Amino acid sequence: MKLFYTATSPYARKVRVTLLEKGLGERIELVPCNLETPDAALLAANPAGKIPTLILESGEALYDSPVICEWLDLEAGTPLLLPAQGPTRWRVLRGQALADAVMDDALDVVMELRRGEEQRSAALIEKRTAALRRSVTALEQELAAWPDSLTLAHIAAGCALGYLDLRLPDLAWRAGHDRLAQWFAAFAQRPSMLATQPG
Repeated sequence: MKLFYTATSPYARKVRVTLLEKGLGERIELVPCNLETPDAALLAANPAGKIPTLILESGEALYDSPVICEWLDLEAGTPLLLPAQGPTRWRVLRGQALADAVMDDALDVVMELRRGEEQRSAALIEKRTAALRRSVTALEQELAAWPDSLTLAHIAAGCALGYLDLRLPDLAWRAGHDRLAQWFAAFAQRPSMLATQPG
């Protein structure tokens, strides 16, 4: 199997952490991409030209990190990172969606800051930054509702917070979020997180 990725993408990191946590690292070839000029293989697999994109042994492609992570989770079997049913399943899915929203808003801010100063939208940056702050606060509150065992919510949150550290350090997300900061400090030391650090 092949995984198209970039080292700095938090979405691709979420998939890479998941495949390592599920013990699938040996089965998947990592294919680094340049999204400015996506190659033909990526475009053939995913018409949107986005990463992460996973090519299965059958040749079929999966894309969007929640889809790929759930496939990896089921492929490797128990213990599951996403509970099969019940209230805990929905808490984990909600946590993953919240962490993905942090990634989405952070990426919007990063891309806007890369625009020339005259084209940059201060209103968009302010709106997305406010959303980031609300979502980080919500992540800290949600953390207590997640299982003690590792889940996709934990992985998504870890990758989202790591991306904030990488691209938006001035956001200083740890301020006022001591419990979340303490959790992340420990989570960031997992071998899967250390192995997927960008840079």
